[in-house]
Amino acid sequence: MSYVNEVLELVKKKYPAELEFIQAVTEVFESISVVVEADEEAYRRDAILERLATPDRQMAFRVNWVDDQGNMQINNGYRVQFNNAIGPYKGGIRFRDNVNMSIIKFLGFEQTFKNSLTGLPIGGGKGGSDFDPKGKSDREIMAFCQAFVTELSRYIGADIDVPAGDIGVGAREIGYMYGQYKRLTSKFTGVFTGKGLAYGGSLARTEATGYGLLYFTDAMLKANNLSLAGKKVSISGSGNVAIYAAKKVQELGGIVVAMSDSGGYIKDDSGINVNVVREIKEVRRERISQYTKKMLDAWYMTNGSIWDVPVDVALPCATQNELNLEHAKSLVANGCIAVAEGANMPTTIEATRYLQENGVLFGPGKASNAGGVATSQLEMAQNSARVSWSFAEVDAQLKNIMENIFKQTHDAACKYNKPTDYVLGANVAGFEKVVEVMRAHGV
Repeated sequence: MSYVNEVLELVKKKYPAELEFIQAVTEVFESISVVVEADEEAYRRDAILERLATPDRQMAFRVNWVDDQGNMQINNGYRVQFNNAIGPYKGGIRFRDNVNMSIIKFLGFEQTFKNSLTGLPIGGGKGGSDFDPKGKSDREIMAFCQAFVTELSRYIGADIDVPAGDIGVGAREIGYMYGQYKRLTSKFTGVFTGKGLAYGGSLARTEATGYGLLYFTDAMLKANNLSLAGKKVSISGSGNVAIYAAKKVQELGGIVVAMSDSGGYIKDDSGINVNVVREIKEVRRERISQYTKKMLDAWYMTNGSIWDVPVDVALPCATQNELNLEHAKSLVANGCIAVAEGANMPTTIEATRYLQENGVLFGPGKASNAGGVATSQLEMAQNSARVSWSFAEVDAQLKNIMENIFKQTHDAACKYNKPTDYVLGANVAGFEKVVEVMRAHGV
């Protein structure tokens, strides 16, 4: 049995219930086998794959908080510090009722390679809780955030582990958590990113993941003699990533015809009005179905899938494993030419393979959605220097980083004679840098 398969079997045996984590490890290890098999004994001797698949440390803790009725509530909190070979652990915090250790581990594992691709000095980590902010009052969310950080604060620091936002954690939640960290430590440092502009946040951070996704997608299309101009685009989700991805699609000449939330999706053949979606989701915090009350020619659908809408480019920006094999078949049948992931692992392995086998260009999340963490690191740099850069400066650096990520991905794919296999390219490029540094540091 090859070394890669040995470690894959070991991971499956040790963590049989952690399906998301097993999926993430499988996807990466299958890609990097072309590298490992060229010098298998050296990788086995240094236990490289075992070390990569095992977090440096993982923390699980109880979070006690009081709701508006005065009742004590209990949630589970997590932080996984996966690999800090390249720099401080860096990764978001997710608040959602389905969060568990498997999800946090898969996110931290993916983050290690994503952060490597940025070329910036940051390692991989992730955190979160099974707390769901939906339906909670501002006071309840504040109470939970403060309780969560009271437990988390002992594990993080500006040069140790720097959390950010993720699903369920936006500027409001980051503000509450940062405020509590400052009270507990009496330190005003860059320990969180995604902060408000008045207390150390960075311009363009809000837009970064969505904008970065399109900078990568645009580079991928251009490398294959294609253009986004005039193309129809579907974007799952209607949160921060999806909204700013839609905005950048329109700036690049594309037409967004479908967006969604957990209840259903909207379809507007004339092009979705992103400002209306933003008002509904970011200001009024309502369901996307409200869009049809403002835009009378649009449709709201609860049956079927957003991936059934005929488009040229699909951008999954919601959550993991939202695009499965049947969805992939529908996209291919409808003539889709490119899929780029704006969320973390939103496409199943089977769907990814089917898309690639049928000639669809595929941008994997660890490359295509790295814009958020890249700009978070730029926020860290500004905090350390006690300076603030203009939106144009940050956006220009973001665009350069995303185009360089595509170049690394493309070059690695070409090196192994698979010029359009960007899954292999991203995994190999991220892997090789992390391994080089791990070996440099010794054991």
